[in-house]
Formats: sequence, C-alpha cells, structure tokens
Amino acid sequence: MKRHYTYSLILFLILLAFPYVNEGAENLIKMSTTTSTENSGLLDVLLPEFTKDTGIKVKVFAKGTGAAIRDGIDGNVDIIFVHDREREQKFVSDGYGSYRLGVMHNDFVIIGPKNDPANIKGMGQPARALKKIADSKAKFVSRGDDSGTHAKEQELWKLTGLPLVEESTEIVKDNKRVTLTYSYPEGLGDWYMSIGQGMGKTITYAEEKQAYTLSDRGTYLKYKFGREHGLDLEILCEGDPDLYNPYGIIPVNPEKYPHIMFEQAEKLAKWLVSEKAQGLIAEYKIQGHQAFFPDAIPGVIK
Repeated sequence: MKRHYTYSLILFLILLAFPYVNEGAENLIKMSTTTSTENSGLLDVLLPEFTKDTGIKVKVFAKGTGAAIRDGIDGNVDIIFVHDREREQKFVSDGYGSYRLGVMHNDFVIIGPKNDPANIKGMGQPARALKKIADSKAKFVSRGDDSGTHAKEQELWKLTGLPLVEESTEIVKDNKRVTLTYSYPEGLGDWYMSIGQGMGKTITYAEEKQAYTLSDRGTYLKYKFGREHGLDLEILCEGDPDLYNPYGIIPVNPEKYPHIMFEQAEKLAKWLVSEKAQGLIAEYKIQGHQAFFPDAIPGVIK
C-alpha cells in the first residue's frame, strides 16, 4: 500500500510538471545569426527587451551567414538573422523562408596595421585597396567561412581584376553533402591567409599578424573600443557604396517545416522592425560610435 501511494505521488508530480515544461518549450525559439550581431554586443541589448515584452526567449546560434542559412534550410531553427541579401532572397524564393524584413544596416571596413605597408589609408574604393594589398603582398586575413563578410570579400576581389583561384570543398551537415566554392587571389598560405573563423577571431588573428582584413563596422568597434585592452588595427578604407551591409530577419516557412515555432518567430521578426526595437538599434553605440542604423523606421536616427 505504501509503495502504491509513493508511485501515485510520483505520477501526480510528473503530470503536474508537464504544463510548465510545455509552456517553457512554447516560449523558446531558436535563431541562427551571424557572429557580427553577437560579437558587436547588439543582441545583448535587443533580446532581453524582446523577452520582457513577449515572454519569448531566444536561443542564439552564432555562425557565418552561409551556415546560418543552412540551419534554416535544414529546419534546425525557427528564424534566421543574417547579412547576405542575394542568398537571403534565394532562401525565400526557394520556399525555405516565409518572408524577409529589412532590420538595419551598417558597412564593411578594411582595417589594418598603423604602419599600413600597402599604403591604402584614406582610399575610398575597396577594390583598389585590395589590389594594392595584393600587389605589395602585405598580409591579409580572410574569414574563409562562407559568411556574409566572406561573400562580400570575394565580391570585392572579383572587382580588382586580379586572377583568382576557385576552389570547391564539400562538407557534410546532417548527413547531407554541401558543396562550397571559394574565390581568392593567388598567394594562399603566403601573404593571404584563410582561417575559417568568425569575425571576432579573425580580427584577433589579424592583430596578432599585423595584417589587413575586412570587417563589419559593428564588430570592429566592439573590439576597438568596447574591450579593456582595445585593438591596434585601424580603419584604412571605408565609405564606398560597395561596402554597404544590410541585415534581414527571415522566419522559416512552416509549410516546409511544420514543427517550427512560426508564431513566436514571427513575433520576433515583427518586434525587430517595431518602433521600440528600431529605436534601440539607433541608440546602440560603442564608446559614442554608431554601430548599426535602423532600416524599418525612417527618421529614427538623426
């Protein structure tokens, strides 16, 4: 009798716990995003406010844009927040994403050592700056990780007119084979280094090697001004339209993957383009430096 009572009590406690488990599961969504949104510190400002407003928590997987998009293609996350407009549009047109909302933008910058061995400081045209780096064989560090930044870098190398090497590599993700093709200038392993890392680690490595690299402005500002030890590398090339860097939020399509938390993911997408979120983006500065500019509410930032 005593044993029967104990089992009944345990069963009662388990059943009692189920509503809370389900409630917790329904209030947690998974988001794949770029390392730049995390490295810059912006998500630490936005996501707690979203949770406060909606009760929905967000589990973040920070990686390169290519990998983040593949997470969406495989149905492993509920929403993606990335920065490669061409691939974002394809993600939606192929039926993996429900729609894209433009959230914000910043820009890319070419950073490098103070002594500037390639003499590119003040140049406004990034392709010309990269060509000078290549011609002088000054050290350059590439993320080499299929990220949005890596895609932009490859686009800029094509504009230089230099002969490029094309290399394809095959990766296996969730038992699926994916072929990635990279373009880079001649000199891999000599002056050009491809390290397959996120933005923060790439900046750190470039600092160690006193090399040039392409960075999004937000992550650079965080590493330059938002840390105790700072960064020696300086912005040497900026301001060209080719360096424009827009970010989009895309809920995964529930018609493709019925298991995703579409209702909650859509709340995040629409919250990010709300007046409150756009204001937070506009207000987010790193030691007085603007890291991102809101795109959904015209005139929020002055």
